[in-house]
Amino acid sequence: MSSGTVLYDIPGPAARRRNQVLGAVGTVAVVAAVAFVVWKLAQAGQFVPRMWEWIQYVRIQYLLLDALWATISAFAVAAVLSLAFGAVFAAGRLSDHAWLRAPASAVVELFRAVPLLVLIFILYFGVSRGLGIEISAFWSVVIGLMLYNGSVLAEVFRAGVLAVPRGQSEAAYALGLRKTQVMTTVLLPQALRSMLPTILSQLVVILKDTALGFIIQYPELLYQARYLGSQNQLGGPILPVAMVIAVIYIGLCLILTGISRLVDRRLHRGPRAEKPGTDQDTAVPVP
Repeated sequence: MSSGTVLYDIPGPAARRRNQVLGAVGTVAVVAAVAFVVWKLAQAGQFVPRMWEWIQYVRIQYLLLDALWATISAFAVAAVLSLAFGAVFAAGRLSDHAWLRAPASAVVELFRAVPLLVLIFILYFGVSRGLGIEISAFWSVVIGLMLYNGSVLAEVFRAGVLAVPRGQSEAAYALGLRKTQVMTTVLLPQALRSMLPTILSQLVVILKDTALGFIIQYPELLYQARYLGSQNQLGGPILPVAMVIAVIYIGLCLILTGISRLVDRRLHRGPRAEKPGTDQDTAVPVP
């Protein structure tokens, strides 16, 4: 038996056949469920041409493009601010000073516990009425997303740094590096590789949570889908519009996944091989 830790036994021939059978059955079940849903939608007349005529109108196409831009802009600003918020408060929670660590922990735990929709309501309705500060729908959505998701990302960053073996930081301190140098040159590059999938998942959450802006009439994709689906002159195409919006969200999430894979490949790419002809590759003849 090897000295490494084994989490599970390698499946044998019988187990592999069983897994293949279960995978095939699961695939057939999913395909059957999707086919049943499509069949029921067809029976309900959701695929007749009249229900899809709305997408041919140029004004509606521009309306969807404006909604897409509103969604992407809110997501982009909220994502950048959430990452910055998470990095700052993760550093605060990792601080050796209690006067920094305690307030940072309190802020993170507070905004992780408050539902995002409540935060958006407080920012859009409560702050303007209670403090007299007018906050637009855009910034209400963005700040709410930043406070909630930034607090979650702060815990992700903190957990990623703490997951790096202690020997790495101890060796760096033994070399005379300061804590900031240890964090930026030793711990973060290693922690980022393990944190990347979780960060991507949280960015996808930010993207999808922009849909909550429709409650305060922020004109993003879901708001416009609800508006178009309720138009009787278009036939009330709520399901066709919802399908189109779902496809748009899926496309955006796939783009995020592709970007994440590119970043992941760059992080895991080893040092480039030395070019031939360098001193290391030149053979020195032995006399």
